[in-house]
Amino acid sequence: MTQPSLPESAPVRGPATVTVFASSASWIESDALAQCHQVAALDGMTHVAAMPDLHPGKGAPVGAAMASSVLYPFLVGSDIGCGIAVFPIALKRAVPEKLAARFPDLDRALHPERDAGDPAWAVMEGGVPAGHTEGLGTVGRGNHFVELARIGAVFEPGHASRLGVAAGDLVLVVHSGSRGLGERILRAHTEVHGAGPAPDPGAYLAAHDDAVRWGSLNRRLMAARVAHALGAEPAEPIVDQCHNLVEIRDGLYLHRKGAAPGDGRDVLIAGTRGTPSYLVAGHAGPDACHSVAHGAGRKMSRADALRRGRAKHTVEELRRTPVGSLVVCGDRQLLFEEAPTAYKRIEQVIADLVEHDLATPVATTVPLVTYKTPDLGSTPRQDRRGHRRGRGRP
Repeated sequence: MTQPSLPESAPVRGPATVTVFASSASWIESDALAQCHQVAALDGMTHVAAMPDLHPGKGAPVGAAMASSVLYPFLVGSDIGCGIAVFPIALKRAVPEKLAARFPDLDRALHPERDAGDPAWAVMEGGVPAGHTEGLGTVGRGNHFVELARIGAVFEPGHASRLGVAAGDLVLVVHSGSRGLGERILRAHTEVHGAGPAPDPGAYLAAHDDAVRWGSLNRRLMAARVAHALGAEPAEPIVDQCHNLVEIRDGLYLHRKGAAPGDGRDVLIAGTRGTPSYLVAGHAGPDACHSVAHGAGRKMSRADALRRGRAKHTVEELRRTPVGSLVVCGDRQLLFEEAPTAYKRIEQVIADLVEHDLATPVATTVPLVTYKTPDLGSTPRQDRRGHRRGRGRP
């Protein structure tokens, strides 16, 4: 889908403020800052809060929360409902080499009729939001992933206990969004209105809320598919927060694009395939638009990561990470684009959140197996059947 650019200038009803929650030790790209100020100039905008994982997006920044009296669908983007969920999983032994080969093909969509007997459907309550059955149970591309991880360092034992996790426990981390549904919703708007505001905010929000619910359902379906494939019982998520959405708060539209709700909720802030991620307790206030970072944030474009990665790494080097985990990814280009070196240091992102009193680290999750796309050489045979026929939309 063609992404429209934000207007170079727009009428301003009042001065909008921009606050960047990053320390001098953090690298923030100038193009990303320019995008924040460009957003601040939009009609009705009151405040832009930039997180330490801020980086340039397609016309609007990623890693920002933006409050306005006007609803701008383009500031949420096409992957409405994208978020990260964490599910406990009980396995007798966690040997990455053996478990990596047992992951199901999460490019192959579940079809309500063809796959009616799949046990993953048991996690679904009610119908499919918006009746959108395309791509159910698929992970998508880009920075989306499903990861088997182990709870590492625990910084707040009491809080971790309330979440039901302790050091050494295993969890599934699922990062994905609304697949083709969110894209369809944004396209319906941009084909008529471009990057302009929603003429009927209520109609947009109704469709948007369906996409948010769809994304959460899809994360549950994927976690259930993986749990069954690994010989475990699916569990309810202990964390499931969306970081691409808009909500009404204090009489304003609060847009989040790559920013997680930080108003008293628990959030998993994703590191990279070769570093820990962090479970944090968010306690961000209005200056931060009640938001926290959603991940490490890119420091290289995909083109740069591909070019530099090919000169520095082999495919096999990227399939075994510095923490000893395995990456399942049959798409070699994506493997380079998503290399750990393409991202900022997650430790610095977390330190910035702590320094600005936006979040408290609870525990780390250390990757064991990170699934990106199927490696058909090791995909279970029953999941190879119909791989092309049942493939979800990228």
